[in-house]
Amino acid sequence: MQKVYETERLVLKVIDKSYAELVIDYYLNNKCFLEQWEPVKKKEFYTKQYQEEQLDKELSSIENNNALRLWIFKKEDENRIIGTVGFSNIVRGAFLSCTLGYKLDKDEINKGYISEAIQKGIEVMFNEFGLHRIEANIMPKNNRSMRVVEKLGFYNEGLAYKYLKINGKWEDHIHMVLLNEKLE
Repeated sequence: MQKVYETERLVLKVIDKSYAELVIDYYLNNKCFLEQWEPVKKKEFYTKQYQEEQLDKELSSIENNNALRLWIFKKEDENRIIGTVGFSNIVRGAFLSCTLGYKLDKDEINKGYISEAIQKGIEVMFNEFGLHRIEANIMPKNNRSMRVVEKLGFYNEGLAYKYLKINGKWEDHIHMVLLNEKLE
């Protein structure tokens, strides 16, 4: 399965384990930058075997319609990952919801790439997956991330106390939500 979506400046791909080296390069290049926003990673995380296994699991979740992760590439350089947009915890039935997560290369922030990629992902989740609700949970100190989702129309549903263990510490998160108003 190789789904590819394009935006004005980006190519968003569902990838397989053949991309493991590019994934490792992305994470190693952004290790210090990302650690303040993510759970602690073990040494094995940065190995080819571990990333191949993760990409296999990811592909299986995508094929089962439980998730969608799009890896971000610039159109002029499809040999370098600059980020990822993930939609996980897809729930069907009366809820029709998912959780949004995203990250971008430290050298590519403030260029509009993540907003462009998330906007395309929102279109896919609402139009192809038929979801009603996308939820993003953001640490209050992550001002850049809050600006991104606010710009995309997400609204604040409240604060979740000690919601996720980030960089070894339980952190509060602001619960941001976007509704698919076209869905009845």
